[in-house]
Amino acid sequence: MSEKIYLAGILTISDKGSTGEREDTSGPAIQDLLSQQPLNILEQQIVPDERNLIADILVSWADDKLLHLIITTGGTGLSERDVTPQATESVIDYRIPGIEEAMRANGMRQTPFAMLSRLVVGVRNGTLIINLPGSEKAVTENLQTIMPVLSHALGQINGHKDADSH
Repeated sequence: MSEKIYLAGILTISDKGSTGEREDTSGPAIQDLLSQQPLNILEQQIVPDERNLIADILVSWADDKLLHLIITTGGTGLSERDVTPQATESVIDYRIPGIEEAMRANGMRQTPFAMLSRLVVGVRNGTLIINLPGSEKAVTENLQTIMPVLSHALGQINGHKDADSH
């Protein structure tokens, strides 16, 4: 039986990255790590830290483009401009706290600053949305933490019978 191919998008949230003042290294890191999964990356975009813009893209990619997975990078810290979690919370149907907790716990093994990250993971209309920090190192560590369950989670969210065995 062939493995299901899921459709994915990567959204980088960065004021400086969106204007070309800073090179985005976390988006390409996500792309590299996702290449190990049964995924086709259909959408990639860099946008400024604007809550309504982020929410609109998440809704469009989930509802119109019918992506199975959206990974965001950036905007999860504590500054006033870090609005990715609020944008995500405003559009998801429900959260998946176990994935959030696993990423935060693993991050805290690397640095105590991981407890300051406001990662949100949730589902909208059959689309898994995962917020990651903006640094390439944190993106890599967080994705490596959840890779073992990613395909299974996507299968369950999309109602594939074989994903129900655990």
